[in-house]
Amino acid sequence: MDARHPMSSRVATAALGASPRAATRDPRHPTIARPSAVDVGLHLAIVALTLATAAIHASLGGVLFLANAAGYSTLAIAMIVPLPIARRYRWLIRLALLGFTSATIAGWLVLGARFPLAYLDKGIEALLVGCLVTEAYRLEGSPLEGVRRLARLARSATDRATDRLTAA
Repeated sequence: MDARHPMSSRVATAALGASPRAATRDPRHPTIARPSAVDVGLHLAIVALTLATAAIHASLGGVLFLANAAGYSTLAIAMIVPLPIARRYRWLIRLALLGFTSATIAGWLVLGARFPLAYLDKGIEALLVGCLVTEAYRLEGSPLEGVRRLARLARSATDRATDRLTAA
């Protein structure tokens, strides 16, 4: 860890899936932080709310609603899949789910039909946004840290592509 940068320990701990403030050490593996019960509950709430809104959208039928349900389902699976690459980029998945949910709410505000199930779904999505922002604060210090990491990732990919083009 880089002692000069206070976020480096948070980012490393977040990659393991634990909050720097609420993490406990695993006695069998003292270098690996375990997530707290609050972190696990929050993460499960995010997955449950995401699947709930996916089910609501799937029940409505129509291409747009089914595409929305597929997007929510995919992001819910990505939030829990135990693959190393998914763990490494969980912050990006969280940011994508936050953007997807926000876009869905905005789209409904502009174009959506007003009926009881729609209001229930928007309530679920508002709770989902709250949980995602809370998890981002607990794991990264701020949702803006995810945006900064995304900018660094894009810059790094652009630099690599430029290097390959100039080397060819």
